[in-house]
Amino acid sequence: MNAAVNVNVIPQPLVKPLVKAVEAALARATDRLANPARVSDPDRLRGAVSGKTVLVTGASYGIGEATARKMAAAGATVLIVARSAERLEDIAAAINAGGGRAVAYPTDLTDESAVSELTKRVTEEHGAVDIVVSNAGKSLRRSLHDQYDRPHDFQRTIGINYLGPIWLLLGLLPAMRERGGGHIVNVSSVGVRVVPGPQWGAYQASKGAFDRWLRSVAPELHVDGVDVTAVYFALVRTRMIAPTPILGRLPGLSPDEAADAIAKAVIERPRTNEPPWVWPAELASVLLAGPADRAARLWHRRFFANTDDQKAGR
Repeated sequence: MNAAVNVNVIPQPLVKPLVKAVEAALARATDRLANPARVSDPDRLRGAVSGKTVLVTGASYGIGEATARKMAAAGATVLIVARSAERLEDIAAAINAGGGRAVAYPTDLTDESAVSELTKRVTEEHGAVDIVVSNAGKSLRRSLHDQYDRPHDFQRTIGINYLGPIWLLLGLLPAMRERGGGHIVNVSSVGVRVVPGPQWGAYQASKGAFDRWLRSVAPELHVDGVDVTAVYFALVRTRMIAPTPILGRLPGLSPDEAADAIAKAVIERPRTNEPPWVWPAELASVLLAGPADRAARLWHRRFFANTDDQKAGR
């Protein structure tokens, strides 16, 4: 019996709309599977952040900028942090001109003394911060064999992805604890939850270190009324993926869509927000460690080994 569908029975005027509908349905299904859940509801976000102080790191571009703008539009006072002073001032000016409230704090989070000064200023000028969105990060993909004379790769990624966020929280948490409440949102990567990927060692180690630290202290913070949420992104189309062209062909989010995933975290305060596939993949990485490692090797050989762009990194 031939079960094939004869497309000729479909009236021609309906073929194109039908194809578009199927493509749209597949795109929605892929989006739900590949990415963290999102909330795009200005009223709900306003109810969660209006009148509150939200500090966002890495706010000069990408996810951080989109998040800061979204929080400000919902009535929050946003404190935006990044190294780029001129860029931060432009963003703050645009937010303030649009009726929001933003204050720029240009800071290099890899400079411990600068972070200490930042947290003192923020606490003196705004009191306890209500929400901290720890978004600043440095992505780096580089082969181990190109890092023998590049120890600074590890110093830079550890500084921005691990030590900087810790220094920031160590300075902000005393006031949050004293007030008896707050929320920390960590913008993380699915890479810290699944099989480590070749050429991502410096990045994944530093992101994993902060993720582990924050998960470790979360029970202590919860006692003081400070909630912790980790948002695990698979792929967001920002400047950070430019050195790895293959990532541009994979399903991903725009910075504004990623900000909606952070909005969901802020509104609902879950422990985590990750793509649906992460839990099965995490379980498989333990129960099927051997096959998972072999799959990682095949992925490396197929897409990354001997590529000209493997030295690129930001």
